[in-house]
Amino acid sequence: MSTPLSLVAVCLAAALAAMAPGGALAAAPAAQAQQLPRIEGAWVRATVAGQRGTGAFMRITAPRPMQLVGASTPVAGVAEVHEMKMEGEVMKMRAVTHLELPAGRAVELKPGGYHLMLMELNQSLKAGATVPITLRLRDAAGAESRLELKVPVAAKAPGGGQGHGHMDAHKH
Repeated sequence: MSTPLSLVAVCLAAALAAMAPGGALAAAPAAQAQQLPRIEGAWVRATVAGQRGTGAFMRITAPRPMQLVGASTPVAGVAEVHEMKMEGEVMKMRAVTHLELPAGRAVELKPGGYHLMLMELNQSLKAGATVPITLRLRDAAGAESRLELKVPVAAKAPGGGQGHGHMDAHKH
């Protein structure tokens, strides 16, 4: 079961700590906190020894029009926003430069659709662990911001869903 409010609180605290000098937690105006997207149901697919890539999934609801323009994590050499879609009879995956986040509408990052692809993993990701992920966002005026997440690792989607399963067999 997801705990969206506690995840948002962790994200907000991490984002504020990253902005404060010396890593100290700084208070942010309520208006600034209201500008951050809400993240729900976030998870990273667990890996097996030697696996070099995996996906990260979540629902993102932005309070105003924004774009997800990138991601990073210390557990992977490369983190990209990807899209998977059927083209004829073939499932294709490609990196995208940005993902539109319309104001007030949840955008789903899920297996078989848009997702974060974590490649060149430098460690196995075991179920029950957490992975730090930084989302890079851009607003309509072009201003970039970062949102720090602590995302749980799981063998399958929270609530027992498996998604479409396409991520399991994908190789780069």
